[in-house]
Amino acid sequence: MYSKSNILLFIAYTVCTGLLIFSKQYEVQAGSVDSRETVSVETECVELARLESVERIISYETMEQRFCIDVSEKDLETLMRIVEAEAGGEDRKGKLLVANVVINRVRNKRFPNNVTDVVYQKAKNVTQFSPVSNGFINQVKISEETRDVVYSALKGEDVSNGALFFMARKLASPENAEWFDSNLTFLFSYGGHDFYTR
Repeated sequence: MYSKSNILLFIAYTVCTGLLIFSKQYEVQAGSVDSRETVSVETECVELARLESVERIISYETMEQRFCIDVSEKDLETLMRIVEAEAGGEDRKGKLLVANVVINRVRNKRFPNNVTDVVYQKAKNVTQFSPVSNGFINQVKISEETRDVVYSALKGEDVSNGALFFMARKLASPENAEWFDSNLTFLFSYGGHDFYTR
């Protein structure tokens, strides 16, 4: 019924109270107890109680990361790499949008249910993300901003309006651009990408 932290806190208070009572009685009886020793005992008790209180407040659950999807270490690395490869030159929102699209796909039944499989998925033997097909995903150096953005996206920050696809129109072949425009619903443009849903 009671947590280990609460029991330890109760024991700490009990021991400190007993020490304080004993030290004051001893001081009265002996009349020669050094006041510095009494202060030292009181200080130690207060510090012990403070440490127990901190342990009670900060639990494993408080420190544990809470993400909107399940991710392995490999998934986390893959998400950071694809965001850096696709939007490394863009601002925070541009990076966040790429992370959001990958996460939206993981949550959508039409796509694989983990980040790595989403990023490396092929349709008709064609990869979904150009940095995967050209190998650039393995050459990027992940910036601190990209790391922060990915963690924010995994914690639920989403500005994508449900986007499941994006395209860099300037770099896309006419056939690819035509497919996006004919088969998907355009949502908005941001940075170097156009964003779509089904």
